[in-house]
Amino acid sequence: MTQEEASMKKGVPEFQDETLDLWKDICGDHMHHGFYQHADSAVSDSDHRLAQVRMIEESLRFAGVSDEEDKKPKRVVDVGCGIGGSTRYLARKYGASCVGFTLNPVHVQKAQALTASQGLDDKVSFQVADALDQPFPDGQFDLVWSLDSGQHMPDKKKFVSELARVAAPGGTIIIVITCHRDLSPSEESLKPEEKALLDKICSAYYLPEWCSTADFVKLLDSLSLQDIKAADWSEYVAPFWPAMIRCALTFKGITSLLCSGWKGIKGALGMPLMIRGYKMGLVKFAIITCRKPG
Repeated sequence: MTQEEASMKKGVPEFQDETLDLWKDICGDHMHHGFYQHADSAVSDSDHRLAQVRMIEESLRFAGVSDEEDKKPKRVVDVGCGIGGSTRYLARKYGASCVGFTLNPVHVQKAQALTASQGLDDKVSFQVADALDQPFPDGQFDLVWSLDSGQHMPDKKKFVSELARVAAPGGTIIIVITCHRDLSPSEESLKPEEKALLDKICSAYYLPEWCSTADFVKLLDSLSLQDIKAADWSEYVAPFWPAMIRCALTFKGITSLLCSGWKGIKGALGMPLMIRGYKMGLVKFAIITCRKPG
């Protein structure tokens, strides 16, 4: 394990633990971006909940995952599952056997409790595991699902290789991720001011070095995966970060931040940086899907 990987394995769970209450205030069980049908940032909590479910449905639609009985996924893995919102949703939607995993033991415990309370523990399980070294045999899952987790991976090549390894022949891989803009043909790297902003965001959220949508597509292509397609969904997540700032500035949000310690406060200070990155066209929110040859 590299020093960066070791740092991420320690820093990410600590950051998530300290900010869990703040995230749950706005995100509920679904601790991920929502898919908004308009760019108005003044949306209600119920709108956010609907947008998060819409993100799941739009991702499945984009990937062409079938609802037909003989084609729908039977075995699903949720890579970086948080507290299991997507895992449970996919289990209900498809009647599939679903397993979610994360580096965070606190999230696993919360996910297990929520799953039991919703009567889904016969279909859904959770465990602590590393996305760069998944504890599953080759070709295990019809649907490999990664929503808002890929940006946390210090080794993107290993991350993608593991997604492909555990996918069953003919299985679908869905990656929904925050990344930086694609470089133009005349560019060799991002501009210095862009790199400086990304460095600040990485510091706030314990993120490793970012890559672009095009970089992910190249990685998938190098593994001979099929039907690779990608789309920029940045405009559809525009209200998310302004809403996070509004939540952080409420009495409950401020109290949660003060109780969370420095990591939580640092994360809150990073929110305006994310908004700035989106407005610059530097930060992008993308979906990338593909299929493992059958």
